[in-house]
Amino acid sequence: MSVNRSLITPTANPLLEQALREKLQRRSETTGSLGELEPLAIRLGLIQNTLKPRFRAPQIVLFASDHGIAVDGIGIPGRASTAKLVARLLGSQLPVAVFARIQGLELSVVDCGVAEPVVPHARLLARKIAHGTRSSRATMAMSLDQAHAAIRAGMEIADSLPGNVIACAGIGVGAHESAALVLSRLSDTPLRELLLSGPNMPQEDLNHLLAVLQGAQTRHKDATDPVEVLASFGGFEMAMMVGVMLVAGSKRHLVIADGMTACAALMVASRIAPAVTDYCVYCRSHNHHGLDRALSLFQATALLELGMESTDGTGATLAWPLVRSAAALLTEVAEGEDPGPSQPAGMATITGVGTLS
Repeated sequence: MSVNRSLITPTANPLLEQALREKLQRRSETTGSLGELEPLAIRLGLIQNTLKPRFRAPQIVLFASDHGIAVDGIGIPGRASTAKLVARLLGSQLPVAVFARIQGLELSVVDCGVAEPVVPHARLLARKIAHGTRSSRATMAMSLDQAHAAIRAGMEIADSLPGNVIACAGIGVGAHESAALVLSRLSDTPLRELLLSGPNMPQEDLNHLLAVLQGAQTRHKDATDPVEVLASFGGFEMAMMVGVMLVAGSKRHLVIADGMTACAALMVASRIAPAVTDYCVYCRSHNHHGLDRALSLFQATALLELGMESTDGTGATLAWPLVRSAAALLTEVAEGEDPGPSQPAGMATITGVGTLS
């Protein structure tokens, strides 16, 4: 699939949406309302174009890369290197890996551009474009060729993985700041709003971050094309997620986006194919206020707000049972019309777009 020609169909379908609402209304007459689970169920039905959404072989993929902007002293002092974080993930030494296993999510980690060597592992996908990006204060973080290569690698990953749902998150030193730069440029959001970690963030820390990142903004002040913005400020992990999201949307697969980097990737993907956001739900693994602002750009909130400060992807593993439960509300709970139709009367079945009966 070409980066510039993405075949993603909007999920809007008034006839199906009305049928889904009526189906849930019949449920609530006997079981009571299930609150926010019901609009999520409708969203899932629209994504799969059916009254009976079902999931198979769910995947969670963590994309790892280092960022050249980190050489300017940004990030958390004493934080583990990206390579060590990847090793802990693959060794099931982090909650996200354990939660994925017990929730039935197949975990993969992609080496998109980790600066250090990464030991081979059965669940590691080696797709390294380079050993980290360059500093966007000095030059483009990636060349346009590298950005396109990373997007294509993400497309290939999405094509090769089984199932019809993929949770995406990015990890790496400098990833949050790189994502803030991309989101700021593409949404015209003040950078400060995306960097503020919380009400008690020391002003000197925020000032340092702003000084470093505003230098990058100034150097690439003319970048406006989404892939050019991605190449100027972003990371290899972000670019691969763009490719994954575009392919997932084209197949009518659910995308679970967790964290700032995933939001930045989605923003780029939405500039290429606006309908891709129809296929996304959102999670969070930490309380960073910048993520609040990033989610608001999509008029979205996270499925769960648990007050965590954990590795991106953790929130997706914990929200997955909610997604499964929302789908089960439409597929598993008896409604007096067993076996029940998978399409409302009068709606022609659309083939070849991932519909599951």
